[in-house]
Amino acid sequence: MEMQSDHEVALSSTLFLDGVGEVVVQLSSDGLSCSPVDSDAITNYCLGVRSYLAKETKISFSDVYAIEPKEWGSIYDPSVAGTFLHGDHVEMHRFAVHGVVRPKKQPAPWILSEYIFGHKDLNTCEAWVRQLNSCTSNQYRRPKKLLVLVHPLCGKGKGLKTWETVAPVFSQAKVETKVIVTERAGHAYDVVSTLPDRELRSLDGIVTVGGDGLFNEVLNGLLSSRHKASYPPPPTGLAQNGDNYQNQQINITVNADDMSHISADEGNSSPETSCRNDDNEPLLSTSQPAGSRVSNLGTQYRVNRPGDSADGPSVSFPNDWFRLGLIPAGSTDAIVLSTTGVRDPVTSALHIILGSKMSLDIAQVVRWKTSPSSVMDSPTLRYAASFAGYGFYGDVIKESEKLRWMGPVRYDYAGTMVFLKHKTYEAEVTYLEPQNINSSSHIPRRKRQKQICRTNCMVCNQTTPSESDRESLDGAVNKSDIYTDRDFKWSKLKGRFLSIGAAVISCRNERAPDGLVADAHLSDGFLHLILVKDCPRPHYLWHLTQLTKRGSDPLNYSFIEHRKTPAFTFVSQHDRSLWNLDGEALQACQVSVQACRGLVNLFASGPEV
Repeated sequence: MEMQSDHEVALSSTLFLDGVGEVVVQLSSDGLSCSPVDSDAITNYCLGVRSYLAKETKISFSDVYAIEPKEWGSIYDPSVAGTFLHGDHVEMHRFAVHGVVRPKKQPAPWILSEYIFGHKDLNTCEAWVRQLNSCTSNQYRRPKKLLVLVHPLCGKGKGLKTWETVAPVFSQAKVETKVIVTERAGHAYDVVSTLPDRELRSLDGIVTVGGDGLFNEVLNGLLSSRHKASYPPPPTGLAQNGDNYQNQQINITVNADDMSHISADEGNSSPETSCRNDDNEPLLSTSQPAGSRVSNLGTQYRVNRPGDSADGPSVSFPNDWFRLGLIPAGSTDAIVLSTTGVRDPVTSALHIILGSKMSLDIAQVVRWKTSPSSVMDSPTLRYAASFAGYGFYGDVIKESEKLRWMGPVRYDYAGTMVFLKHKTYEAEVTYLEPQNINSSSHIPRRKRQKQICRTNCMVCNQTTPSESDRESLDGAVNKSDIYTDRDFKWSKLKGRFLSIGAAVISCRNERAPDGLVADAHLSDGFLHLILVKDCPRPHYLWHLTQLTKRGSDPLNYSFIEHRKTPAFTFVSQHDRSLWNLDGEALQACQVSVQACRGLVNLFASGPEV
């Protein structure tokens, strides 16, 4: 073994590797490599026991999540004559390198791996542990401290079991976790929204163990008073005849102390206080606002939180350092499938531990009126990470609440009942699009090449769209004030609709393998507005069945309008207009929705497809 001092390992040593035998271990700036001393070694398995290593094995530091000293114990050396099986166990000092194997065929779950090294000299093992810990600790952006919120009842009660499965991996990686198990509706929202900024700055992120509903609750608690941006224009503020919205942008002043005392509906009867998402997620409680009710309008958005002056500047979004993580334990887990490509708790945990990072668009939904008879006064604010839907989608949420005794199957039953009713709604939708695009002459989807979002996506990483991208809406939006940009105009669609949906991401799930919009991107600043017009029931059924088929095009029908837009408004005269936001209900007859590009960061790297 080459050493610079008594305990400092140089670039190479001869160690024993469990299941392989004596190997030469070489250390480099990006990892370590192991080559068998016996160059004639071959790899084989006998009764599940691995023996010789045929070639050099490389272990990248980017795939190593823990270095762990182990007690004196046995190392299996196939080269030592032993029992009738070739090889025997040799006692020595040991240490383990914990890593991840990424399958070549994607998407596929990541696999935990463990390399156990040994040496007769304890000092040699300790020196290697110090050296490797020093190298892995230098890996950029790995979290040290996390707040973990676990929903125990989600996904048929598997929330706690899921956390117990991945918790040892966090412990091995020496990631400090503060775990809170939610106990009631709105618990996660209350925890996050009231978290002091000093404590928030001490964290590297917040992780949810549950479904999309729990993530939505945490998202709203985090952004309700920390997202410093103007609202999108209200429907009544838009100029007529497609002219641009001018100088009517509303800026908001929020006092966080006031928000906890204002009911979301202030006496208005609303289903949102009783509706629950598909995993029995704890939603926003009636004692807390379902969204941020704002009563003071001003020229500057400012958040006043207790202790900010003493604790330093308040935490605001977007920022570059704070990340959210989601370990799937729900019924659909569309956000995880759309951002990692697989629905696997261990893979998601490894993304968090290894410090994966990507930006995610968030839909900001502003309710201006609850019902046609209500007075338009202070807006109510909500955020959605995957989808906002009206009509069919809102009715399914409403009907499923009556069938909670059925468990998760109630959504299939409620969806069937809503489909059979075939109810349509009169509505007016106004959306932003480039001036040079004629709404009546959109290129059919069959002629448009899909660019699927994936790891290191060029569209999501694009900072400034080119002129051709702007014309085709295939690039990314990066406008500071798109509402006063003369290159964009407001267009209007009015009629009777079975459903109106806005997809922020592809919304992949196990029943819809390509999602609602296969080529939706995670961070391009666009919403995919999908309006299903009144049509015969068999046509709508065909559209729904196409969602279940990989490689199909469920939006390529004459009764479906698909628009890619950074913002839209909605107006309906229906008394009980109900929106579905990531599986949670919001009653609203007038809303404005805008895509906030890259508003939050995730512990993810994009779907590996």
